[in-house]
Amino acid sequence: MKRLIYADNAATTPVSKTVLEAMLPYYTKYFGNASSLYSAGREAKKALELARADVAGCLGARPGEIFFTSGGSEADNWAIKGVARAMAEKGKKHIITTRFEHHAVLHSAAALEREGFEVTYLDVHGDGLVRPQEVESALRPDTALVTVMYANNEIGTIQPIPEIGAVCRKHGVVFHTDAVQAVGNVPIDAGEQNIDLLSLSGHKLHAPKGVGALYIRRGLRFPNLIDGGAQERGRRAGTENVAGIVGLAQAVKEACASMDERGRRLCAMRDRLIGGALKIERSRLNGDRERRLPGNVSLCFEGIEGEALLLLLDEAGICASSGSACTSGSLDPSHVLLALGISDETARGSLRLTLGDQNTEQDVDDILEVLPKAVARLRETSPRWKGSACGAGGTKGAAE
Repeated sequence: MKRLIYADNAATTPVSKTVLEAMLPYYTKYFGNASSLYSAGREAKKALELARADVAGCLGARPGEIFFTSGGSEADNWAIKGVARAMAEKGKKHIITTRFEHHAVLHSAAALEREGFEVTYLDVHGDGLVRPQEVESALRPDTALVTVMYANNEIGTIQPIPEIGAVCRKHGVVFHTDAVQAVGNVPIDAGEQNIDLLSLSGHKLHAPKGVGALYIRRGLRFPNLIDGGAQERGRRAGTENVAGIVGLAQAVKEACASMDERGRRLCAMRDRLIGGALKIERSRLNGDRERRLPGNVSLCFEGIEGEALLLLLDEAGICASSGSACTSGSLDPSHVLLALGISDETARGSLRLTLGDQNTEQDVDDILEVLPKAVARLRETSPRWKGSACGAGGTKGAAE
């Protein structure tokens, strides 16, 4: 049986042993409903509030500013739709975001457009970075909300969030960031970085799927997304997933505690993987080489289809993606890559490799052995490659 190399950690991560061990008692021994008054309920409530404090501590927030959700998508929807609808009552119906956000943000913005809101979609340029001055230039008297992701889920570029937050704070505009890929990978202090709302998800950092959180700066009020019971201080209904929340808190604590050491290790492997991959003819790195997440390698190879490359890598035991796992069923090229100005044809040959805690230097060696052969094999039968200048013996070399 071939060895499995899991290199798709931006899509999801395995639940760590310590996270699982922290969760298990709340499935069996301390299974009470956290809203119940008897001792089993009080034990669950205690765990819930300890978890809230732990997550808050890692984000530079107060425990009362953390609200647990089912994941990042719910948190994004709640923040964006809630603030927009609240501000509409004050005559503010303009939203600013970027062209390369996660679809939880883009589809929320589109839904609000159908309600009569106007949305400005900022360019992110070839390096995959938002310019704070362009955010400021887009602000209007009726701007209700700015939402810019902290780190991109496909190309890994880290945005100048403190600077964008400062612009929003200066002009009195609410600022939201989708930090699903950033939490545990970059230092975050919501207060110091001028963040009003922040979304996060557990399964990107070795917690289970189906649990996340929304940070809401104290004093910021807007409608609920989910109505029902009085859970989460009356702002998010539904019996709390105590085991999942305990797992989320454990994962966030571990990720933040080991961030520096883990970041150095992953950056070294990432850079070696980038350097080796760019030796392949007509390859390019997507996004800024320095301002990117520690484990993210996003590439394009001319003359091939990304989906075909994934199948060959899978045959070799390598798990990767051609973009966001949330849009893997789409035949269209990545909206993120198109936002960078990459051509439709080149974007179809994309590959995302994202390294995590379980990856090793041997994994990098094995990927670099398999990847060039897989690309060459696909190009041998590719009409797109044979018809290009490169396939006909034209210029060779890596492009960035």
